[in-house]
Amino acid sequence: MEEKFLRSAAKKGATASRESDAPRFDLPRACRLVHRSEYDAVYREGRKRAGREFTAFLRPNGLAFSRFGWSIKKALGGAVRRNRIRRRLREIFRLNRQEIAPGWDIVIHPRSSAETTGFSILTHELLKLLPRAQALETDSKPRE
Repeated sequence: MEEKFLRSAAKKGATASRESDAPRFDLPRACRLVHRSEYDAVYREGRKRAGREFTAFLRPNGLAFSRFGWSIKKALGGAVRRNRIRRRLREIFRLNRQEIAPGWDIVIHPRSSAETTGFSILTHELLKLLPRAQALETDSKPRE
């Protein structure tokens, strides 16, 4: 009896784990640098900022949102290590996208210590290198 009820409920879409209903918290493709030409433009026309854990290349893009990319050289280790660094960067961008000023193309080059450094330290170091949305908002307000 119970099995029949569960099958009929599943047919009607009564299950709670539907993908279409879940909110999306990923980093959309529109917010990523995808093509080599986009990376080349950032390197050619952008500014370079260096910190302890990262080197950031920044270029204004004229869009209403910032786009992010990363370049992780093979000297940092095997695929597992490089992918771990890549996942950590993606998560930092995903969680802090609202704090980063819109209108920038950003390419990050991590150093080898980015794999083992604490996540909060990485977040703090990376946000220090990037243009902040709050700073732009306070600068654009008229002074009384």
